[in-house]
Parts: sequence; structure tokens; C-alpha cells
Amino acid sequence: MTTDSLFDVSQEIVLITGSSGQLGGEYAKIFLERGANVIGLDVRPSTDSDSLSVRYPKRYLFCASDVTVKASLQRALIKITSKFGIPTVLINNAAIDSPPSAPPEETGPFEDYPEASWDKVIDVNLKGVHLCCQVFGAAMAKAKKGSIVNISSIYGVVSPDQNLYAYRRNRGEVFYKPVAYSASKSGVLNLTRYLAVYWAKQNVRVNSLTIAGVFNNQEQAFLDAYCGRIPVGRMANVDEYNGSILYLSSKASCYMTGTNIVIDGGWTAI
Repeated sequence: MTTDSLFDVSQEIVLITGSSGQLGGEYAKIFLERGANVIGLDVRPSTDSDSLSVRYPKRYLFCASDVTVKASLQRALIKITSKFGIPTVLINNAAIDSPPSAPPEETGPFEDYPEASWDKVIDVNLKGVHLCCQVFGAAMAKAKKGSIVNISSIYGVVSPDQNLYAYRRNRGEVFYKPVAYSASKSGVLNLTRYLAVYWAKQNVRVNSLTIAGVFNNQEQAFLDAYCGRIPVGRMANVDEYNGSILYLSSKASCYMTGTNIVIDGGWTAI
């Protein structure tokens, strides 16, 4: 087996949730460039989705769907199967977080964190992964073939470093990294292990990829704090998780299941 055949994904049918986001769009491109059929799934298309539909009309399909609604995912599966067949790779990438511009009640002290904010984040980040695995993973298991990659975060492995946001508190704002994102991404890790064991005999591999922050023109004060905390001294570039995504989706990782790969510039080594 040559190196090329080890990492060959040209015969795969790849479903990427959260495809309209920064990383989802990047993952779609990397698979399309390597010959795979790709489905982007999100609540609405992005400019990237429209561009990919034009560039790869026969190999790219966008499905408007909500990962928190099982019936919506079941309709998407029918549409996907009629065009490409049952997905062979599922990248559970869809996730939300409280952005820096979130309302004060959402980024205040833990004791005051709103119940509605908790529900919204857990619904997308954890329930969404659960439902996508129920719908698409079950189809893979029935076909006895598939690789599922669940995207987690360093904040699912370790606690957020609240010191990163001291610059905001120093300028008079009340800001703490909220709890729900961490709880949801931690839950993804054990959901991954559960399904890896559950579907092992059905030839469906389930692994997680834990990633750190990606540069996206964040404000300089945050970048200074973040990059000063991370050993390699910078945030990830948008394409620096592509190799691991391809590895987990290809024959190169055929004996790997129930594993969490951490790519974080050394963050969790400290």
C-alpha cells in the first residue's frame, strides 16, 4: 500500500456539519480537492457553499438542515442518499459558542449564567452530535462502513483560562468564558468513546479531534493574551487541522477508534 492510497479519500462520501463556518468550509474544500463527494450541512448556505456548488456541481451538495431537529436530519439523509448514497464519512463540526460580542448576561459570572444560553449551546454542540450520529451513523452501521470524526476543543479537556480575558475586566467589562461550551465539548469526548465501542462490530470507527483556537482577525488584546499563553506562540491557521481530518477519514487510521487526537500548539501540555 503506497502513501497515496493510505490517505486516498476519492471514493468517500463526506458529510460535514456546520459547513458554512470557517473550519467547515475549509474541510469541504480539502475533501473536494482530493476527489471526494461532499455534502455541506448547515442551517443556511455561505458564500463558500455557493462557490463550491458552482466549482463542483457533480460532487458537492449543500443541505439546509438543523442538527438539533432529528426530522430535519432524516430529510437530509434521503436527499443525500438519492444523490450520492449513504455517507461514508461524517464530520460533526457544527458548534456554537458565546462570541466576544455576546450580551453581558451571557458572559458574566458563572452564578448568573442564563439557563436559556446553556440550553442553546448544549442543543447544538452535544445534542446535535448525538442526533447526527443517530441518523447518519446508524445508516453507516447498517451499511457496515464508515468513519465519524467528532470535533471537540481544548476547553473540553481543560478548563478555559479566564486570565485570557483579564484585559476586558481591566477596562471595566464583566467577562468570563461561559461554562456551556466546555461542558458540551467534554460530553462529545465520551459520546465518541461510547459509539466507538457500540459500533465497533459494524465497521464504523468513531474518533474525536480536539482543536485549539483558529486565527480569525480577533482583536489584538485577545491575540496578545492567547498567543502569550500557547507554547508555539500563535493561533492555528485555518488549514492546519486538514491533515488530521484526512487521516481520521482515510485508510491510514483504519485500526483507530475511540481515540481523541489533540492538536493545540502545546496548550494542554502545560
